[in-house]
This record gives sequence, structure tokens and C-alpha cells, in this order.
Amino acid sequence: MVGGNAAADAVTRARRLPELRVGLHLVLVDGPPILPDVEIPELVRGNATFDRNMARAGIRFFVLPRVRRQLEAEIRAQFTAFRATGLALDHVNAHKHMHLHPSVARSIIEIGRDFGMKAVRVPYEPVAVLRRAFPDERARTPIYHFWTEALRRRLQRAGLYVNDQVFGLAWSGCMVEERVLRLIAHLPDGVSEIYFHPAVKRSPPLVAAMPGYCHREELATLLSPVLRRRITELGIGLVSYGNLAAAP
Repeated sequence: MVGGNAAADAVTRARRLPELRVGLHLVLVDGPPILPDVEIPELVRGNATFDRNMARAGIRFFVLPRVRRQLEAEIRAQFTAFRATGLALDHVNAHKHMHLHPSVARSIIEIGRDFGMKAVRVPYEPVAVLRRAFPDERARTPIYHFWTEALRRRLQRAGLYVNDQVFGLAWSGCMVEERVLRLIAHLPDGVSEIYFHPAVKRSPPLVAAMPGYCHREELATLLSPVLRRRITELGIGLVSYGNLAAAP
């Protein structure tokens, strides 16, 4: 999130870890913009932030040309801000998966070409896998499944690299060690992204933004030697989106 309060600190940390692959997490709802309010008055509401109502924002993106023009300008500004960090652009996705929106997806593809974008996350979580891994828990196909497949086709037509599936949607914020150990034994063929929201402590803003999330437990999962051994035993290869783009 290049417009986030801790963006500069994140960039400093990333520069100390040259093997870390960093992507651009575009923020177009429920967060701060890069451009000043006077340049994107149709995108912001109170307190100089984007609309928190995703449905309302999405409708306005779709039906109002002036809003789309401002949306494109903000997307370009966020790509530009990422380029200014000097970090290599590994992949792109969007806060709350707003790149599922066709107007947003189109703009990302068109603008991303100018910034060397090669890969984009597709937020497709196969329910059949969840049911095999967690037969005692309910898992439902999300209502936006149609848009997920439409996004995949659009990205592939544009020559971009995508993951086959992603995990961390149904139990967002609760990808703890026991759950991930059960999940990886059922991973399907192809490229799976498992995503987390790790943190070393829970600050009041973090609690307000993500109530009920297990941030410290997810960090412990990522650092777990037990999980690392199990990944090796199962023959799972750890790759970045950049690796997909570099592969034959």
C-alpha cells in the first residue's frame, strides 16, 4: 500500500531483504489516496479517504466516465509511487480484491504495461479443496466466482502471469499453523498462493481494521520449522510471481 502510513518503513525493510519479492497492493476503496483530493474529488469522501462502501464505489466506477478518469489517474499515481521506491515490481493485486471490478481490471492492465507489470493475483479459492482439507467446517463458493474467472481470462489474454488458486479467503486472518498444515496436504496441482496478515503486535488501529484476526499466530505460522519441514516432505516448491514470469 504505497499510500499507507508505514509505506516508507516497509520500503526500508524490503531494501534490506533483496530476496524478498514485493508487489503493489493498489488501494481504491477504504484507504488513503496518493493524489490530492482536488485531483480526484469523485473518488474521496470524508477525511480524504476512498469510499468504504465497495458496492457504491463499484457502481460509480462503472457508470460515470469522470469517475473512471480519476480512477485511472490514481492507479497510475500508485504505480508511479511504487516505481519511485526502486523495488522490483513482482506482482499486482488490489485491496479487498477490487481488481475483480472490470473497470479497475482494464485500467490496471493498460497502465501496468507502462510499469513492467507481469503478474497479477487471481483471488480464486477452490471450495472443493477446502472441503477435503476441512470436512468438519462449512465452505461455500463465493458470490463473485463469475468475476474471478472473467478476471483470469482477461489477464491471460493480456499475456500476464496468474496463480491457479489462492488460499486465505474463507478463513482470512486465521491461517494458523494447524490449519495450514492440514491445507497443504490437499493442495491441487499448479500455483497456489497462501496469504497471511502477520504482525508482531496488535495496535488499536490494527484491531479496528481487522477485528478477530490472529496476526501474531499467523506470523508464527510463517516462521514455523514444523511447517517448513512439511512443505519439504510434500515436495512443494516455494516460488514468487516473478519466478513464473522468468520460467520457460
